[in-house]
Amino acid sequence: MKRTNSKSCRWLSAIAFVLVLVPTLLAQERWTEAQANAWYGQQPWLVGANFLPSSAINELEMWQSESFDPTTIDRELGWAEGIGMNTMRVFLHNLVWEHDPKGFEQRVNAFLVIAARHHIRPVFVIFDSCWDPNPNLGPQHPPIPGVHNSGWVQAPGAEILSDPTKYRQLERYVKGVVGAFASDPRILAWDLWNEPDNSNDGSYGKSEPLNKNKIVLELLPQVFAWARSVHPAQPLTSGLWHGDWTSLDTMPLMARIQIEQSDIISFHNYGWPEDFEAHVELLEQFHRPLICTEYMARGAGSTFDTVLPIAHQHHVGAINWGLVAGKSQTYLPWDSWQRPYVTEEPLIWFHDVFYPYGKPYREREVEIIRDLTSKK
Repeated sequence: MKRTNSKSCRWLSAIAFVLVLVPTLLAQERWTEAQANAWYGQQPWLVGANFLPSSAINELEMWQSESFDPTTIDRELGWAEGIGMNTMRVFLHNLVWEHDPKGFEQRVNAFLVIAARHHIRPVFVIFDSCWDPNPNLGPQHPPIPGVHNSGWVQAPGAEILSDPTKYRQLERYVKGVVGAFASDPRILAWDLWNEPDNSNDGSYGKSEPLNKNKIVLELLPQVFAWARSVHPAQPLTSGLWHGDWTSLDTMPLMARIQIEQSDIISFHNYGWPEDFEAHVELLEQFHRPLICTEYMARGAGSTFDTVLPIAHQHHVGAINWGLVAGKSQTYLPWDSWQRPYVTEEPLIWFHDVFYPYGKPYREREVEIIRDLTSKK
């Protein structure tokens, strides 16, 4: 056998390293403005809801094998299709994937089959900093009477966030899920972290890690890099939800990371219509597609009647919170955490569009959605 000298070996090793590294580096590049806008130009006007089947109290109950409910999912996505909705924002959970990766992927695929049947392409949410920081697999507790979103859980929970030795689990989850569906045209986009610096002061604030914001500030860019390393064909985003959006310099650091890492810009706004439009106009400075991934809180002034026409005018995607009133009880207002609505329903529903049997909460609202989504 001919012997290769050590210098040649080093050169060959270096070349091999570069050949491996270059695709990874390319994969971690953010979409250009032109790429993002070209993608958006191929989409219909995006309108939908944050979706949890009425039979589930949280993401765990939605996705665990024992409680996965394709019959309810099919029925309720049919109602959404019937009023012109074409997307849903759907939360996943790392614990379900860790417990049974293949089973979880099969259930996600089953969901995608149902959604495609109804001409709906979901935005999947990977991580979430809202509500209960102590998620656990298995049967979930029943809804707390009169309380908004009384069973929703964070992903990852405080235990994992507080232990850097477990971050490899999070990396495997991100790469595993995004990688499994990276070229799937049935998926609209990946929302990598919902409200990452939410401290849940009005609900579970005392149970949060003291340095949660610092932890997530360090993790969020890594999550974007993990997702990009598996070459997704879909855009990546993480939604702004508070702070001054006048410029990058005035934004909270977390929001600046979200803007600078996202291919398309998503945001939340539960304010009055003039507030919604003002925030849209601030975000237009970044020249990227805009999708509002949370809005519509009737009691706070955010309604279909007033906000959706503005979104249509600015060609901003609009995904309201809640489709069907169910175990999440998000038709109850946020202040139910301080004053549960045990003996009475609120005069005005806070979120949600349909009763559990399919009747719209307000016929006029679904007429508005149908009318606007039917326009070019």
